[in-house]
Amino acid sequence: MKKSKEIIKSLLASVGITINGNNPYDLQIHNADFYSRILRQGSLGLGESYMDGWWDCERLDQFFDKVLGADIDSRVRYNWNVISEFVWNSILNAGRKSKSFEIGKRHYDIGNDLYRTMLDKRLTYTCGYWGGNPPAGGLDDAQEAKLGLVCRKIGLKRGQKILDIGSGWGSFIGYVAEKYGVSALGITVSKEQKELADTLYKNLSAETRLQDYRDINEKFNHVVSLGMFEHVGYKNYRTFMKVVHNVLKDDGLFLLQTIGVNRSVRGTDPWIEKYIFPNSMLPSIRQISKAIEGLFVMEDWHNFGADYDKTLMAWHKNFEDNWDSIKSNYDERFYRMWRYYLLACAGSFRARKNQLWQIVLSKKGVPGGYILIR
Repeated sequence: MKKSKEIIKSLLASVGITINGNNPYDLQIHNADFYSRILRQGSLGLGESYMDGWWDCERLDQFFDKVLGADIDSRVRYNWNVISEFVWNSILNAGRKSKSFEIGKRHYDIGNDLYRTMLDKRLTYTCGYWGGNPPAGGLDDAQEAKLGLVCRKIGLKRGQKILDIGSGWGSFIGYVAEKYGVSALGITVSKEQKELADTLYKNLSAETRLQDYRDINEKFNHVVSLGMFEHVGYKNYRTFMKVVHNVLKDDGLFLLQTIGVNRSVRGTDPWIEKYIFPNSMLPSIRQISKAIEGLFVMEDWHNFGADYDKTLMAWHKNFEDNWDSIKSNYDERFYRMWRYYLLACAGSFRARKNQLWQIVLSKKGVPGGYILIR
């Protein structure tokens, strides 16, 4: 145990983090077994020990920014949990059709009360756009700006028909039906999302279906997918792109918004896999490029990953500010889990380990060239 403690203390000290120190990013250790657990279990042990109350940190976001920015995680990465996750995803297909509704049940169906207190007024569970002109003044503004940006990038026009793959609670389809007068179809794998979206947009031409993306067989002027591609899995990236290609009209545009990583992976963080996003995986530029080759022309690739840090911190503030109103439906372990999730992710974007891409694709190339929109 003493050796484990010295190893962890040394690793953290190399980036200015002190065990039981006075800085907001320093760890306060409550259980002496913390050190050996981290060396033995890596990321999974770090997250679970926090959920168990073994340690605390005033500013988890700053802690993860420092740790991830210095690649400390790579020095304790290769433990059995990570290796087994890699093997599991290599042998099996975590994003296969039979598993597609699992993420809905385990993440998006955990309680609309949680998401209504945490998200913006439209319930947009993807990165906001904070750097517009003028810059967003808050979460509602950032999400409204993002939805508007998507519409401008695809050149949406009144009377068109649009598909949103992974439409959530209907924020985008509701927005375009209201602002542009288009016919919008959204698909989701969450029953809770569909039920609320149906209620919210019952008076608009915005339909939500409980459906797997592989079952779409209609034609659309444009297709968007905002924050769903992370659930597809690398074995299905090509299939996903073929589906979009088949349902998109020849002169239409496809806008893909996805979190991305700096190098190709075949699995995800074991703590995230177990507690937050089962069967998830973040794509790389290489993996996306391979999936679209021969199907699409890449017209624009826009990275505003730093805006996800701001979005996650806004979600965290809303979660903390409103916890008392919903805590009777959850427990203290859930509270610590959710706080850890939001702030760890914020730190990963701040350290630029994760990116946020909006990619505009056409089937044959935009005649005369695509005009970049920011």
